[in-house]
Order: sequence, then C-alpha cells, then structure tokens
Amino acid sequence: MPAQNSPTGNATAGSVAARRVDWAGLASVLILAAGALAVYWQTFSVPLLFDDASSIAGNSSIHRLWPLGPVLSPPNDAGVGGRPLYNLSYALNYAFGGTAVFGYHLVNLLIHVSAGWILFALVRGTLRRPVLAARFGPAATALALAISAIWTWHPLQTESVTYLSQRAESLMGLFYLLTLYCFMRGAGTDDQKNRRIWFTFSVLACLAGVATKEVIVTAPLMVFLYDRTFISGSFAGAWRRHGRLYWVLAATWLPLGYLMLGLHQRGVGFGQGVAWWAYGLVECRVVVKYLLLALWPHPLVFDYGEFVAPRLSEIWPSLLVLASLLTAAVVSLRRWPAVGFAACWFFVLLAPTSSIVPIAGQPMAESRVYLALAGIAALVVLGVFSRAGRWSMPFFAVVALGLGLASARRNRDYASTAALWSDTVAKCPANARAHNNLGEVWLPIPERSNDAIAHFQEALRLKPDFAEAHTNLGSAFAKLPGRLDEAIAQYQEALRLKPDSSEAHFNLGTLLAKLPGRLDEAIAHYQEALRLKPDSPINHFDLGNALARTPGRLDDAIAQYQEALRLKPDFAEAHFNLGNIWLDLPGRLDDAIAQFQEALRLKPDYPEAHFNLGNAWLATPGRLDDAIAQFQEALRLKPDFAEARFNLANALVAIPGRINEAIAEYQETLRLKPDYPEVHFNLGNVWAKAPGRLTDAIAQYQEALRQKPDYAEAHFNLAVALLNLRGRNGEAAAHLEAFLRLRPENEAARQLLAKLRTSQR
Repeated sequence: MPAQNSPTGNATAGSVAARRVDWAGLASVLILAAGALAVYWQTFSVPLLFDDASSIAGNSSIHRLWPLGPVLSPPNDAGVGGRPLYNLSYALNYAFGGTAVFGYHLVNLLIHVSAGWILFALVRGTLRRPVLAARFGPAATALALAISAIWTWHPLQTESVTYLSQRAESLMGLFYLLTLYCFMRGAGTDDQKNRRIWFTFSVLACLAGVATKEVIVTAPLMVFLYDRTFISGSFAGAWRRHGRLYWVLAATWLPLGYLMLGLHQRGVGFGQGVAWWAYGLVECRVVVKYLLLALWPHPLVFDYGEFVAPRLSEIWPSLLVLASLLTAAVVSLRRWPAVGFAACWFFVLLAPTSSIVPIAGQPMAESRVYLALAGIAALVVLGVFSRAGRWSMPFFAVVALGLGLASARRNRDYASTAALWSDTVAKCPANARAHNNLGEVWLPIPERSNDAIAHFQEALRLKPDFAEAHTNLGSAFAKLPGRLDEAIAQYQEALRLKPDSSEAHFNLGTLLAKLPGRLDEAIAHYQEALRLKPDSPINHFDLGNALARTPGRLDDAIAQYQEALRLKPDFAEAHFNLGNIWLDLPGRLDDAIAQFQEALRLKPDYPEAHFNLGNAWLATPGRLDDAIAQFQEALRLKPDFAEARFNLANALVAIPGRINEAIAEYQETLRLKPDYPEVHFNLGNVWAKAPGRLTDAIAQYQEALRQKPDYAEAHFNLAVALLNLRGRNGEAAAHLEAFLRLRPENEAARQLLAKLRTSQR
C-alpha cells in the first residue's frame, strides 16, 4: 500500500510503517484460522481410523527419529510407502506424543490452515496481476478471502483433515500451493536476486511435495499454465522467460519416479485385475460426482468401496457430461484464459488419481478433491462477483458459514470408529469393506458379537472372496463356545484365498496353540506369519510362547522373546515371559530378576510380574522381606490372586512370630480356591507343629490327597502324623506304602515302614 502524506506534507517514519501494515490481509488470515479452528475443534480426540493402523499405530519406522534411514524409507505396503517427508511428519509426532491422537490432529489442522493462507495469498496476488486487476483488483482481498474460506471450511475437506492418514493429501497440497505461490512472487519482481530466491523456494517446495505424495507430478505443468495465463501471456513467452526454471521443475520427476516404484504394492497401477478402460469409465462417473459434491456436499461417505465393473447404461450420462466439461475447459483456456485455468486446475489435479491407472481398492475418495476444489471455488466466486459485484459479498459470507457448519456436523461422524462405519454402511450398504470394518468395531465387545458376525457374513455375501472378512469371521467364532471348528474353517478359507495373509496365519496359530496336540501346527503358522511379516513383535512373542511349551525348544523361545524386545523394547509381557524362563534355569536368577524389574518399570500395575519377582526374591538369600513386599503388591493389584496369597503365606511361615498371618493367608487362599492341594498340604504342616492341632493337620493332609491322590509328600507327612496317634499305625503303614510306590528310591521311608511292621508283629 503506498504511503500517503500527512496533513503537513510530511510523514513520520512511524506513521508510514503503521500505514504499511496489511490490516485487511492480517484480518483475513485470522478469520480463516478462527473459522477452521471452530470447524475442527471437536476433532482433536478422533481415534485412529482404518489405514491409521498401518500408517501410524503399526508403523515401526516412525518409532525413532535417528537414524533417519528407516524414517525416510517407510514400508511400501502401507500408505506411507514412497512418501518419506510424510512419514517423517508422523515420526516427529510420535517423538513428542507416541500414538496419542491430539498431536497428530493438531498438526493436520495446522497444515490445512497454512494451505488456506497460501491459497489466500496466491489468489489475491493473482487477482492483482495486470490481466485481472482492472476487473477484480479493488476487491482482491475480499474475493481471495471468500475463495479461501469456502475452500478451507468446505465439508469435502473433512476427510483430508480429520482422517490422519490423509495428511499426505493436505501436506502435498500445501507444498503444491507453495510451489505456485513462490513462482508467482519470483515472476512478479524485477530484482534478479529476489527472483532467484523465490524460484529456488518454488523448486524446493515442489521437491518437498515429491517426498509427500505423487499428485505433485502435475505441479510443473500447472506452473507453466499459470505463467502462460497470468504472467507471460502465451506458452511461447512463458518458455522464453522461464524455460530454465521449467527444466529444473521437470527434473523433480526423476526422484518422483524412483519413489513411485513401490506403487504397485499399495494397490495402484496396472495388473491389479482391473482393465484400464473399465477403470477409466468408472472414473468418468467419479469425477462428475466430485463436481456435484463440490457444489452440494451431501451425502459425504468415508469409504465408497472397491472397484465394481461398470455397465454402460450407468456410465454414458457421466461420460457425456465430462466430455462437455472438458471441451468447455479447453475452449475457455483459449478464449477466457483465467476461466480456463480454474477449470483446468480442477481436472489436472484429479488426473493422477482419476484416469486410466487403476486404484482398484478405492476408485473414489473425497480426499482426492482436496486441492482440486480450489478451482471450483474460484470459478463460482469470481463468476457470481462478475454478475452481482459487491452485493455478492454477503452471499459469499453466508455460503462460507453454511459450509463451515456442515463441516462441523460432518466431523461428528468421525467421533468414533463405530459412528463412522455405521454412517458408511448406512450410505453405502453394498460396500463389503464397510461391513467388514463395522464388524471389526463390534468384535471386541462381547454383547455385540452377533452384530459383528452379521456384518462379516454380509461382507462375504457381497464379496465371497474377501479373505479379510473370512479371517475376522473366524476370530468372531473363536470367541464363542463350541464354534472352534467353524473358526478354523474360516481361517483356512482365508488362507486359501490369500496364502500370504500374515494375520490369518497368526490367528490360526493362536487358535491351534490352545488345542491339545496341535502345538506343532500352531508353531508352523506362527513361523509363516513371521516370514510374511518379520517385524511384528507380537508374532515373535506368541511364537516364543508356543516354543516355550515345546520340550527342548527353550533356546528358540528365548530367541523369539529377545527379537520381540529388539523390535519393541517397551514390550512388558515379553520381558515378563523371558524372566519366567530365566527363573526356571540354573544360574540365571539375576537375569530373571532384571527382566521382571524391567517389566514393572514399563508396567507398574502388572500383578503377575510382582508375583514372579517375589518368587525370585524368595529364592535369593536375605531377600525374604522383598519377596513379601512383592507378593503384597501383587495382592493389592489383584486381591483374588490365589497363588500370590499362597506364596505370601509360605514366606510368612519362615518368619518367627508371623505364623498366625501365614495361617490367615492359607485360609483365605482356600476360600478363593478350595481345590488347591498344595495349600492344604502346607497348612497341614503348620498344624502338625502347633500344640493340640494334630487332628487338624491330618484333616488337611487327607483333603490334599482327596484332591491329588498321587501327592507323595502328603502321603508321607500324613503317615508321620498318624504315627503320633494311638491305634493309627495301620493307616500310617498304608500311606508309607503309597509314598514308596511313588518314591521307591526313598530309603528313609523304607526303613520307617520296616520298623513299623516289626513293631506290629
């Protein structure tokens, strides 16, 4: 804004600086940010959804920021594959907050608001270019605010902002807009140094987009078209003035091509079982649908389902509409270049995903309209303004506010996975994947198991070869009594359809490990699951559990637990199970203690770890008090922990003056678990030493033997107790004989029995 003279003809430095503040622009960006915050305020607690499981929760490459190698080379079979900068953004989130969703949503919103600001600056700068300034220049700020507010607050953007895995779209959109904005600034200055700086930033922004998402491939073309339309006036002029820049921008396609090598693993490209021409026909209808949703965003659907072969009767109306619109865009590009640019913006931005290159798993997704929507918003706003002038401004405000309210309402559908998938099923009842995912929501809830089964069965009715639904149906059956055979059959069918399903192998292994005589089969399935997914700590852990139960395989079990801990050092259960093995091996007591202590550091409310650490201290000279403290802590966390009460009683027995406490613990243990022969035996031992309680001791030994007839020690101690009662020698001899049948090598018992028989003669 040019400075104006003061009434005296002079302007102080302070007043000139004050007048140069772009108050209108500052107010506009604040309005954009405040509106976006109001729209997305309720989304900060939206849980991880759908692909978030692989991109965030199950993405081990984001667990460490250093070394950067794994962060910048994420797995190709997840949404982060081939997108290193996008994956780095998740790694930064993880470094500050783990998988807590607040930070991820905050970053998503900041990216979206930043993109809205850049769009505002780009549109305002474009409207002030000589080619448009006469018509739109005086209202450039208001029009740029209207376009960017409609774009920022539009309900179609909710998927790209609220769904964390679509950060790729919004982050790429930010870099795309920066590429164009920096070019506009560089081309608009005569200062060669500033021009080089802005052009350098334009190239860097494009490179950042390359490392974020593949749609950036069209950015050099759109910069060239922008140059022709608003700056140079012709393609030849654009090339003559900025040809070297276009060569540099085009060079970004080389690293992009390298990063795109893994696209096929993400279900993109030819050879997905979908004919290119059939996919192209479906996308004709999809693009028209995008256009309609841009103008009237209802109904919005989170997941439109997988590719379905089209019928020509369904496609030809959309084909005609799309052909007409494309023709109009090309004609406009020549006759009304600004209109043509906005129209081409919409179609060019959609071209990478809505063409003949199949994305069979998801041929339509609202997030793909993220940046393309700006072209429609610009056409509508500038078209209405051209007709109604300044009287259109209240209309734009009402439209933007209405769209913001609709976005806030749409975000309520994301409040939970149950709400989102229920909404999706209601709007797309023929979507097998939506039924499967809603079933997964209900699967962990016992009272909703029938609903889960119903949705899995509906998914299979719609798509009989849906391996994942077979796996999930197997998991549902596995939770129900008497349906294990059906569960096994479902897992086996899933593996017939998809032999490389790590999840199906793992789940089948887990089920077989619980069945008598099937442990070897379980181990084979665990091993196959690990071959397919070697970086799964839970797979290594469960294989370790199976191997620990197999004679002679303790070393293999240890190796699996150690690998699980290498992949997930904070895996408390793996530390605990490894400690259990060390506890049973001679000379490894210190190792066991270290593992239990680490498990408790990670998970202080782990009663079983307190219990086994107590057992380890019990076996360590001079640590009896520590053992008692651990047993007591285990019981504080889990009062019905019978084994911990038993061992606490055993520890108390060894301390003079605490025998009554020990007796109380034994009795409470028997109240919790009456069929516990070892407790009866130990309580019998206590009574045997107490004056006048010999008959109580005998009763406890007898109960121990009733529950466990081959309990050798109980036979012997009962025999000794009976010898102290007159007339019970015959019973004592019988129990000594029983003891010797179980322990024939015990010479002391043999001599006692011989002495008893001699005395009876």
